[in-house]
Amino acid sequence: MTARRGFARRTVALAVTASVAALTLAACGDNSDSKGSGGTKAGGHNAADVSFSKEMIQHHRQAVEMAGLAADRASSAQVKSLATKIKGAQDPEIKTMSGWLTSWGEKVPQDMTGMGHDMSSSAFGMMTEADMGKLEKASGTMFDSMFLNMMVEHHEGAVAMAKTEKADGSYRPATELAADVITAQSAEITQMNKMLGKG
Repeated sequence: MTARRGFARRTVALAVTASVAALTLAACGDNSDSKGSGGTKAGGHNAADVSFSKEMIQHHRQAVEMAGLAADRASSAQVKSLATKIKGAQDPEIKTMSGWLTSWGEKVPQDMTGMGHDMSSSAFGMMTEADMGKLEKASGTMFDSMFLNMMVEHHEGAVAMAKTEKADGSYRPATELAADVITAQSAEITQMNKMLGKG
């Protein structure tokens, strides 16, 4: 009987210890969540990660839309190849970031491509409705030049956004994607400037 009682006491003690540990962890979680927009939230992400994902999805969508125009408007094989590369890289990233937002309980931005949607800040290199209209009407060498100049500006905006995410974000996959964007798009900026005779 004594042995059974001792076992029972140990079992109760372990259960109490586990409960206290669970409550302590929950309290820690609450504290970290209450730090505000800069604090780490559930899933290890913060407000910077959410903003980056939402804004970069819209940014990527416009780049993909621009790249899609090159197929039947560009005269340069290099421009067509670059456009295919941009679309191939950014489409999967849109899906990845959309998945993050869904898992965080955030809304994925509505797809406004082709509807003249302007993102709130032109500092990110987003094209206006008028810009997109001009690009859609252009063809041949005129399209090539316009596309490259616009995409350089667009990429520069993406790099700036990615640098902010690297500095302020806390969700590792997002900061890693930001690093990839900086590397890939900086290289493409150099390539496009050379194609424009600026390199």
